[in-house]
Amino acid sequence: MDTISKAGKALNGHLDHRNPLVFDTHELGRRPGALLRLTRSVDAPGSPALGIDGVIGVPEGVPVELELRLESVMEGVLVTGTARASAEGECVRCLEPLRQEVVADFQEMFSYPDADDRGRAKAEPADDAEDDEDRLFIEDGLFDLEPVLRDAVVLALPMQPVCRETCAGLCSECGIRLDENPGHHHDAVDIRWAALQGLAETVSDGEKDNMGGAEAGVDEKQEK
Repeated sequence: MDTISKAGKALNGHLDHRNPLVFDTHELGRRPGALLRLTRSVDAPGSPALGIDGVIGVPEGVPVELELRLESVMEGVLVTGTARASAEGECVRCLEPLRQEVVADFQEMFSYPDADDRGRAKAEPADDAEDDEDRLFIEDGLFDLEPVLRDAVVLALPMQPVCRETCAGLCSECGIRLDENPGHHHDAVDIRWAALQGLAETVSDGEKDNMGGAEAGVDEKQEK
């Protein structure tokens, strides 16, 4: 599985407001209880793909429809949303390509960097930075939704996608698709009898050779 974790995204440098997954909270303001609803269509990011690497995911550039609810609280902005997109992958049973609609719900708190857990201004930087590793922050009124989106899509996608629940898969012996050949089967041969069968065939061949030799001898005597 190849995803970008939220750890290390705290205070992640200068955000680019031109990035479609970066959102501006200035219109929302910092008054607790203020609400802002947004809808946006963005192209799925790549490197890595949005989803489960090598299994199923939303290809780079495919439209992702976002519906967001931004709520101002004491310590930051609570973001609740839904992402909808078309994912592509491979059936784990028959290995045929498949396409599946994915709906990913998420909720994440983006904290103000100058406030503690109770929303009060920090007197000085915290000595222990471990608490910040799993937190996402607002920077200059902006927040980056990409890490949240990636985690949400991964959780919404199946770990073992199938083209349909009734897919019979492939024959384990010859690889033929069983859905296209419902009567396909191989005669089961017990390996214990297979060895005896081979021995019997060898003995039978030897008897035939002996009989052939005997008949030749009889013919020679008759000629004399």
